[in-house]
Amino acid sequence: MKKIVLLIMAVATLVIANPVQAQEKAKWNEKEAFHEIMSKTFHPAEEGKLEPIKSRSAEMVDIATAWKNSTAPEGYNQKAIQKNLKSLVKDAKKLNKLVKKNAADADIKAQLVELHTLFHEITEKCEH
Repeated sequence: MKKIVLLIMAVATLVIANPVQAQEKAKWNEKEAFHEIMSKTFHPAEEGKLEPIKSRSAEMVDIATAWKNSTAPEGYNQKAIQKNLKSLVKDAKKLNKLVKKNAADADIKAQLVELHTLFHEITEKCEH
């Protein structure tokens, strides 16, 4: 009987010492791809370096479109963000047009900031 009690106590100690971690969501590859290009273009722009976004604005449109057209993995509520993804594509196209027109750097940066803000709104919705 003492052995059984000791075994139960040992198991209980292990369970308490090693709590079960929350299961992570599946990776949404298109979301990750957009995050990567946003990171590589937005952060340099914060420092006044707009060449990355100027050279990759068309690619950003393609990646945003691919994300909008993709199917969300299990655990994401795609319907909740579908409208935002449409806006993301629209805003990425607007940014690309500014770049193609050689718009003022301030205008390009302002549109990139708007796109970055929208991206974070979408990722917050993805987390909930």
